[in-house]
Amino acid sequence: MNVYDSERMYELMKPHGYKISQNYEESDLIILNTCHIREKAAEKIYSELGRIAPFKKESNIKGKQLNIVVAGCVAQAEGKEIIRRQPIVDIVVGPQTYHRLPEILNRLSNKQRKIVDTEFPIENKFDELKKNRINKNAVAFLSIQEGCDKFCSFCVVPYTRGAEYSRPVLDIISEAKNLIQQGAKEICLLGQNVNAYHGLYKNRTMSLSELIMEIANLSGVKRIRYMTSHPADMSEDLIAAHGKVDILLPYLHLPVQSGDNNVLEFMNRKYTAESYIKIINRLRNVRKDMAFSSDFIVGFPGETKDAFNNTLNLVKEVNYCQAYSFKYSRRPGTPGSVLKGQVAENIKDERLSKLQSILNEQQLNFNSKFIGKSFDVLLERIGKKDNQLVGKSPYMQAVHVKTKNYKIGDTVKIHILRADKNSLEGKCI
Repeated sequence: MNVYDSERMYELMKPHGYKISQNYEESDLIILNTCHIREKAAEKIYSELGRIAPFKKESNIKGKQLNIVVAGCVAQAEGKEIIRRQPIVDIVVGPQTYHRLPEILNRLSNKQRKIVDTEFPIENKFDELKKNRINKNAVAFLSIQEGCDKFCSFCVVPYTRGAEYSRPVLDIISEAKNLIQQGAKEICLLGQNVNAYHGLYKNRTMSLSELIMEIANLSGVKRIRYMTSHPADMSEDLIAAHGKVDILLPYLHLPVQSGDNNVLEFMNRKYTAESYIKIINRLRNVRKDMAFSSDFIVGFPGETKDAFNNTLNLVKEVNYCQAYSFKYSRRPGTPGSVLKGQVAENIKDERLSKLQSILNEQQLNFNSKFIGKSFDVLLERIGKKDNQLVGKSPYMQAVHVKTKNYKIGDTVKIHILRADKNSLEGKCI
């Protein structure tokens, strides 16, 4: 979602004469698009602002105007506090108001010194954003849903992104057609809680599975995927879509966070470990080659040794192709930050290391099983070596191949020769 938002901000500024700069020294405008999901991510913004400060000072000495913008979820959560902590910042703008950036910069140039815009406006930002879509990539992100109503006790998203909002179906279809016309072969449907999608279509609402089928009928699209999903919203029709829509990739990121039911209840996740496993099994029943990734939080308040072992047992039962795992980070204003039973940092470190060891082994084993096999790879970017292109497998693995005969955007049959934990290497056949 942050990549999507960053691309949209560039598209907003391009008609006003801006282009991408390669370094701070040459810049007239620096936008730091931020994440507030963990404390480390939030604090990195102030470290980066410290690096930018000398360039702001040098710009002032030369009589130039270098504008500094902090956008995203840290901006939404901390607002004026950002300017107090780092006065070089000129503009603070939240995820729901960054579409106003050109107008805000115009106000700033008219001598308004500092601007903080973290409202949840009535107007739909997507009406403004859809006017300027620029796509040069084989894979295009398409936001269909924002916000969340789940209120997990560890999460800031409902407070920084707001309530769930689903875009109208026809707006999404129109934008998808535009992206395909510009060269997109894969459409990735985005949402903080994407499988809760219920967009307006004529006189009814359309579910995510129905939307996927509509997009699958568009000429030129070769792949569809979606993220990020909540297990409580994995409906039967969405599960069935994985068996019906050939171009819907056999890969799903389905965050479980914990494998212990007590911890899941403390987290307010609204499902159990058993119901999560049933979803995994139903998906594998409709498509045998389904692969899964997930998110894990280690050391959530109340997580006992037995509770952590339940998480390890779930990991072993599902057998993930990849995963993201983190120590619990207390986020101000969330219920989890004041829960009793906070876990000591050294115990978190120990548990995280043990969990990641198993996840890393699963990821390597998953990748290694493709050695000697072949599948279609969508080539997405230039690699680091001569004549090397990098693409993604149907299971979201990075695949490296040397070729002079194909270009970015081509779908090529690749025979896999080597594998490591993070990528595959193969040859065209």
